[in-house]
Amino acid sequence: MASSSKLVLVMCFMISAFGIAIGAKFDQEFDITWGDGRAKILNNGDLLTLSLDKISGSGFQPKNEYLFGKIDMQLKLVPGNSAGTVTAYYLSSQGPTHDEIDFEFLGNLSGDPYTLHTNVFSQGKGNREQQFHLWFDPTADFHTYSITWNPQRIIFYVDGTPIREYKNSESIGVSYPKNQPMRIYSSLWNADDWATRGGLVKTDWSQAPFSASYRNFSANACIPTSSSSCSSISATSTSNSWLNEELDNTSQERLKWVQKNYMVYDYCTDSKRFPQGFPADCVQNI
Repeated sequence: MASSSKLVLVMCFMISAFGIAIGAKFDQEFDITWGDGRAKILNNGDLLTLSLDKISGSGFQPKNEYLFGKIDMQLKLVPGNSAGTVTAYYLSSQGPTHDEIDFEFLGNLSGDPYTLHTNVFSQGKGNREQQFHLWFDPTADFHTYSITWNPQRIIFYVDGTPIREYKNSESIGVSYPKNQPMRIYSSLWNADDWATRGGLVKTDWSQAPFSASYRNFSANACIPTSSSSCSSISATSTSNSWLNEELDNTSQERLKWVQKNYMVYDYCTDSKRFPQGFPADCVQNI
């Protein structure tokens, strides 16, 4: 077994119990954290909806924290004129040196594409943005948005297609999220000061309330607890394959296809932003 895989098993042995929540019920796995009734759990726990009006948005988070894993969620985004709104779905720890792995869906004028914003924070440092336009209408039906997070890399997927890979660059002095357990957070909120065309297009409140829907959450992940251990995890088993997951040749080609045709921003090519040279992790993540 690779040394990095041994590391995560030792860490899990020390602080955690391995947990699997597949096809989890929202009322069992999540807490609605804000919104004063604007977030609702429906269909016997199988569906969760968030809504936004001029007074407030809404949000939720899981009962568990995770330290490495594979997270899947199906979302159906705000339809119609969603300009100014942001539907956020991300992993994050707490504190000024937090780690974070972001999906953010930036609303649009009717007929324009949604912008999918991604970012990775480590030890409180982010500024690693990549943005994409999706190759389908994300408001017409549910689509699966996934994060694989292991000691070697973070992979963002849309419907099983990789759109971004962020590799561990500790060997060249770049910190990597590996020590802080993270929770999943999701919210629907107003960000018309920046979300759509840099804030040029404001939220049309005549379209409110805005609503996004969630279903089919699953987490195959290490859940930190004060008892038990992860000593029985086998990185070679099918259910735990995320621990060593990497992109094969076919997946690499799919990644290149997405980035060639649908990427609209990459911090590693923004020479105006980095006139003195690109960040060191760009070398590892080209």
